[in-house]
Amino acid sequence: MYLRHTTRRKDGKTHVYWRLVRSVRRGRKVVQETVAQLGELDAEGCARAEKLAREITGPAWQGHQKQLFDDRGWTEPLRVKIDEVRLERSRSFGAVWLGWFLWRAMKLDDVLGELLSSSRETIRWSEVIAILVIGRLCEPSSELHLAERWYRTTALEDLLGVSPEDIYDERLYRALDRLLPHKEALEKHLVQRLGELFNLDYDLLLYDVTSTYFEGIADPSIAKRGYSRDHRPDCVQVNIALVVSREGMPLGYELFSGNTTDVTTVQQIVQSTEDRFGKVNRVWVMDRGMVSAENIAWLNSTGRRYVIGTPRSELRHFAKPIGEKTDWRQIREDIGSENL
Repeated sequence: MYLRHTTRRKDGKTHVYWRLVRSVRRGRKVVQETVAQLGELDAEGCARAEKLAREITGPAWQGHQKQLFDDRGWTEPLRVKIDEVRLERSRSFGAVWLGWFLWRAMKLDDVLGELLSSSRETIRWSEVIAILVIGRLCEPSSELHLAERWYRTTALEDLLGVSPEDIYDERLYRALDRLLPHKEALEKHLVQRLGELFNLDYDLLLYDVTSTYFEGIADPSIAKRGYSRDHRPDCVQVNIALVVSREGMPLGYELFSGNTTDVTTVQQIVQSTEDRFGKVNRVWVMDRGMVSAENIAWLNSTGRRYVIGTPRSELRHFAKPIGEKTDWRQIREDIGSENL
């Protein structure tokens, strides 16, 4: 459907009359048929016209009707009273458009459409998850903030065709539960797609562990008190183990209970990563929190290559060789111990 206008001059004044038309095929020709005469439209009249078009078109509006106003042929200048112009419902566009472009470039809409297909939901779960991810990219915040404020202030409604009334906190929370069973399938898809887009290689992987704490009720089977990187020993936490490429692209993650020490996670992470993505001929890079005699022996016995930071207490054993000035090669002047 489109809005067409007719210009007439009466008593020395120019009047613009609008009508709502739709395209109708008659034989081999497509003609425009008048649906309703709308008269002279102000802002409120335009809104009523769009509502009328939605009611007439029905479900087809979301899939096909992208622009109601057809301004082709509008060549006459209009006078505007600047002091009476006001801004209504401004929405951010650039950031969410880029997020939606990247989402489709990663083909996440396709893979999630296959993994989360359901005919009973009015809003596809793949769209809800896209909103979560784009929200995290543009304005990291809680699901409640996304539902009650952020989504309504962006142009995602126009890009996705999802009404703000259909995005509420409970639906966003449930989306993550839907996503979790497909964790490994998504990781494999992302590794493949990132490699295609950015020509990445995974011959060197960096591994580290961080944590996040909870205030209030949490799952006691995994949320436990342990070493708190956030200086909150009064709260339970979970540990998050993350493997990334040399470019910082994530390869996979695992969750551990909050009282798990970093050093005990090495063998499980290395083996699970190789089971999913192959051994290849890679180098593992880890900090000194992963060092133990058992881990070093296991890495050596299995022929894996690694670079692991040495604990400060062990540095005294290497003080003399390090202090010798022979067999060292300077890479460049601005690299010191703090950069290693």
